[in-house]
Amino acid sequence: MDKEGLKYNTEREKLIISEYGRNIQIMIKHLLEIEDRQKRTEAAHFIVGIMAQMNPQVKESNDYVHKLWDHLHIISDYKLDVDGPFDPPQQGVIVAKPEHVGYQKRNIKHGHYGFYTKEILKKIEEIEEGPKRNALLVAMANQMKRDYLNWNRETVNDLLILDDLYKLSGDKFEMPMDTKLLTTNEILNKVPASQPQQNVKKKKNNKKQPAKKQPNPNRPNKKN
Repeated sequence: MDKEGLKYNTEREKLIISEYGRNIQIMIKHLLEIEDRQKRTEAAHFIVGIMAQMNPQVKESNDYVHKLWDHLHIISDYKLDVDGPFDPPQQGVIVAKPEHVGYQKRNIKHGHYGFYTKEILKKIEEIEEGPKRNALLVAMANQMKRDYLNWNRETVNDLLILDDLYKLSGDKFEMPMDTKLLTTNEILNKVPASQPQQNVKKKKNNKKQPAKKQPNPNRPNKKN
């Protein structure tokens, strides 16, 4: 009796690339035992075709054939020697870690406004005083209010935004305290829709009134 099928997966050989399943790994292991190089190469092409069918999502990439052959060599523990269409990958490429990208270390005092808010205010400083600069400052204050509400989605006082703009500009842009900014509802798209007036029509009383009895002229009136 073959007890192989009765084993737990934890007792079997570890799968190198689990997407292809255990049978593919067994086939590739058997592939290494074929002595004839030509037959071994033909069998390798056949197995790659089966791998493409078992893992169809790999076809979404342009170089999926190259990827399949790389996986074939990786599953064989880089021991496969065939005349494949691509050079075998370097050993250990599957566990190689990418280089660390690194983090940008910038001292941002008001992180919720982002780094470029301060840079934009520096550019506005280069513009001559007048309506154009004032319009840009109001637009910048509205953007800062949007950024603030991304962190606190309740509400924010406009004076706080104007004070933060003053600080971020290096105490150069002191806007009037009565500057009108967008409301919180306008920014968060919470403007309540006007409820349609319900025209309640009074139902007419279509109930028919009982008709008054008319005296029968052919019947004598009863006298009390």
